[in-house]
Amino acid sequence: MKLGYQTITWGGVVGAAQGVTSIKDLFYQTYGSTEKAVQDIAAAGYQGIEIFDGNLAEYADNPAAFTALLSSHKLELVSVYTGANFIYNDILEDEFYKINKAISFAKLMGATNLIVGGGAKRSSGTTEKDFQMLAQGLDKVTDLAAAAGLTACYHPHLTTIVETTAELEKIMSLSKIHFCPDTAHLAAGGVDTASAIRKYGKRVRHVHLKDFTAEPFAFLPLGTGNIDFIEIFAALKEVAYDGWLVVELDNYDGDPKVAAEISMKFIKENLK
Repeated sequence: MKLGYQTITWGGVVGAAQGVTSIKDLFYQTYGSTEKAVQDIAAAGYQGIEIFDGNLAEYADNPAAFTALLSSHKLELVSVYTGANFIYNDILEDEFYKINKAISFAKLMGATNLIVGGGAKRSSGTTEKDFQMLAQGLDKVTDLAAAAGLTACYHPHLTTIVETTAELEKIMSLSKIHFCPDTAHLAAGGVDTASAIRKYGKRVRHVHLKDFTAEPFAFLPLGTGNIDFIEIFAALKEVAYDGWLVVELDNYDGDPKVAAEISMKFIKENLK
């Protein structure tokens, strides 16, 4: 298994401001420096990066600059993260316009995987049709990504309609998309991550690692929270997972490079 790191820690996650009025432009972004993130991730010993679609879009007119940046630090572009509401018919066309852009950027710059979040929560409550719409959207993303040579993986996420074990089981039964377990988001939703990996092992094509505590609620570097990573690593071996393990830490009070080093040390000591 190869080790990667998400650039999110260098700036945190935001959305493109123009997306408030133009859904087609609503990319994920971090306002940190991609160049600094790449430098620190390489120095911490990782082999690849994951990046948001909006940050990759910044290189759309000069992809050679991005690929040269990675090459100079001996890093691969592992994956690109995108997402959408998926449940509102009126904006689906523009959401897929944006997703197609993300796929195009990812293909152009050599990514392997497209990581997808989504499934909006209505103020009036989630309906059965919402799950059907999400599944249809994820299947379409799967096909679009495959046509570009990418593997699409669904990332269950807090604040979406897929948080709990039952919700995960529902969407996995309705959609054909591959699975990206995120250890902290699953734990926060009450999902046993190791059990989910064992259940959906053939569909696990990407993994996000981060630690977590419920009280106080916090996402943390690996080994500094309450998640049983030994059991998760065992589950990954049982299903013969040989893809990327990508550490994703939304924010960190100190130096992001230090957080990356803490997680790397934990992986080296515990991934046998």
